[in-house]
Amino acid sequence: MFDDFFTRALVAGIGVALVAGPLGCFIVWRRLAYFGDTLSHAALLGVALAFLLEVDITLAVFAVSALVSIALLLLQQRASLSSDALLGILAHAALALGLVVLAFMTWIRMDLMGFLFGDILAVSHWDLAVIWAGGTAVIGVLAYIWNPLFAATVNPDMAEAEGMNPDRANFIFMLLMATVIAISMKIVGVLLITAMLIIPAATARTFATGPEQMAVLAALIGALAVVFGLFGSLEWDTPSGPTIVVAAMVLFILSLTPIASLVTRRRGVPAALGEGRKTQ
Repeated sequence: MFDDFFTRALVAGIGVALVAGPLGCFIVWRRLAYFGDTLSHAALLGVALAFLLEVDITLAVFAVSALVSIALLLLQQRASLSSDALLGILAHAALALGLVVLAFMTWIRMDLMGFLFGDILAVSHWDLAVIWAGGTAVIGVLAYIWNPLFAATVNPDMAEAEGMNPDRANFIFMLLMATVIAISMKIVGVLLITAMLIIPAATARTFATGPEQMAVLAALIGALAVVFGLFGSLEWDTPSGPTIVVAAMVLFILSLTPIASLVTRRRGVPAALGEGRKTQ
């Protein structure tokens, strides 16, 4: 049998993967990888404020990520810059501000590398409850807004004409992203969260025959990467978070092999599956 801490790490990692996969599909479809980076960078500012104000880290990270999402929406309406430029400003400003705040708090000793790259082996029973409860809520809300959100991804003008309120769906999607960033930070760290959102979804796209199937496959591939990564970390004594991301990358590379291509052709997967318009 495995040690208790390793079992908790498996359960926590799988819980995050099952949530990150479906959300990652929308990131891939919308070409919003930089948005995920922006929120993950803002997470470090949330950590700094949590120590400064002595509040729960998960709540602080969620609050900061949500505020960054709202700021992006407001800036898109008023600023003349493109979305990627705004994302770049917000991402680096939040990351730099977080590091400056941490530098001023000389009375606090913290494991900065743990927050940057994760420490899944230190997950507690309370963390498990937060991950699975929060993840269940995220999946439930995502299922509820799936149709308007997907319609807004494919054709926002058509979605608005049909009364689906794509702006509201986009806003809720950003809040869901903030939630996932907050609950997954301890697993792979703020610098690797985006990889766990994007890589399983990109891998699933090779095999999926529809958007719903792609979301399910992304969740399963992410969970598989967690299992392979943790066992690889145990075997080779490597950092757990980065090893999980490497395992996800290996699965992606395998999906590009000739055998995978043969399976894809036989199943008749559309080449443009999920290629929605950029809506941010």
